Amino acid sequence: MSLPVRDVEEKGLRMLKEFREFAMKGNVIDLAVGVIIGAAFGSIVTSLVGDIIMPIIGAITGWITGGGGLDFSNYFTGLSKAVTAGNLADAKKQGAVLAWGNFMTLTINFLIIAFVLFMVIRAMNTLKRKDAAAPAAPPTPSREEELLTEIRDLLKKA
Repeated sequence: MSLPVRDVEEKGLRMLKEFREFAMKGNVIDLAVGVIIGAAFGSIVTSLVGDIIMPIIGAITGWITGGGGLDFSNYFTGLSKAVTAGNLADAKKQGAVLAWGNFMTLTINFLIIAFVLFMVIRAMNTLKRKDAAAPAAPPTPSREEELLTEIRDLLKKA
């Protein structure tokens, strides 16, 4: 059973219209913005860890051990006897390696991102609690109540 070309075109246009409506909803656009900002934030955290935190840790551990500091990204353990290289890139070419220094750096990245997100959510929850705790304004009297109040006041004067 074959559909006429016109029916296929109409179904395609309806599906395209539905997709456009879905994509233009506020939630989808907000999500897209969030993903883009998240990617940029991830780059900042990667730089923070790789360029600031890890060198400081390396300098401290180097000071403690009397060496020149540590470069965690280059720490690995060879999983075969064929791995004899002194750096991670060459060791990966020689065989399987356990790149635990890189894992350590990524774990620090995760912890920083998780902490920052925790602080943001905590601040948002605090603001929500303040809004909820604020007393609601007393309801304004209806038009009937206002008229009855005026009549009462006029009767008091009379």
